[in-house]
Amino acid sequence: MIDTPIRSVDAAVYTVPTDAPEADGTLSWDATTMVLVQVHAGDAVGTGWTYGPAACAAVITDTLAGIVRDRDALDVGGAFDAMVKAVRNAGRPGAVGYAISAVDVALWDLKARLLELPLHRLLGAVRDAVPVYGSGGFTSYGERQLRDQLTGWAAEQRIPRVKIKIGQSWGTSTGRDLDRMRQARAAIGEQTELFVDANGGYGRKQAIRVMRAAADLDVRWFEEPVSSDDLDGLREVRDAVAPDVTAGEYGYDLFYFRRMCAAGAVDCLQADVSRCGGITEWLRTAAVAASYGLDISGHCGPHLHAHAAAATPNLRHLEWFHDHVRIESMFFDGTLDPAGGVIRPDPAAAGHGLTLRGCDAEPYRIQ
Repeated sequence: MIDTPIRSVDAAVYTVPTDAPEADGTLSWDATTMVLVQVHAGDAVGTGWTYGPAACAAVITDTLAGIVRDRDALDVGGAFDAMVKAVRNAGRPGAVGYAISAVDVALWDLKARLLELPLHRLLGAVRDAVPVYGSGGFTSYGERQLRDQLTGWAAEQRIPRVKIKIGQSWGTSTGRDLDRMRQARAAIGEQTELFVDANGGYGRKQAIRVMRAAADLDVRWFEEPVSSDDLDGLREVRDAVAPDVTAGEYGYDLFYFRRMCAAGAVDCLQADVSRCGGITEWLRTAAVAASYGLDISGHCGPHLHAHAAAATPNLRHLEWFHDHVRIESMFFDGTLDPAGGVIRPDPAAAGHGLTLRGCDAEPYRIQ
């Protein structure tokens, strides 16, 4: 019987410049920050991470590490519950939730490695292949850059669904949004599904007008047409447009997701393992979605989601997000191949199957 106490919890922060200027409808950036956690028990190391501010690392080292240390490494549920209770006064949304998520992923990876099991088998896999969609298409891209990225996914990697950003400059450039949607459709052809993401940049009726103007483009997925906090607005848009409306990437607890589902605000619920509370809360969130007859889709960080997604009956797909795929491929051995539109967790590798290449990550470390 394994009885291995957790002996240490380490956190590191890395900032990686983007390979080109990037923007969506409401924000622009030139670098992405990863906060990485490693949890040690016996001879095993579990690794988790989140994409968030460097302040997450302070939450991990100053608060969460002390809660997790000396616990039984197999008691992931107990550790998660203790972390959530400990941050009551700090508040769980935001950087605190990111920190909990990173530690939770590391704990699940550690448990699976101690048991010498692939994580998706430990979680109870229901599938071997997890569908993905190519995601990028930033508003900062010109026509050629957009075309090259989309055809790379659709034609070269045979991913049958791709997503671009719209809602440029808080919805003040709808003409360019429509032009870029037409460029995207021309690049991917008629057989590839087109998804769009406004990042909450539109007003309610504006979002409806944009989709009506794009009716001939057969858009299938309309992400955050309005703010994800505007549940009535999401429902209004959902009732008026043909594409599936989705939101949820900023959810930090079950009550958020339950409110979104109960409001009839989405056709497919989104959740993000790196924000919502890690794998523990992802699985519970998926169950909430299932109780409303909804699928769930993983937001960004595809290697964070892959194993949990393989154990989720009502999964629709994961986001193969350009920035995070690039960083995960730079930092880890064992990354997955999306050719054909699916990723397959390694059935022979323990844990999530990824190993940090410290020498490659170290040049980007900032603390």
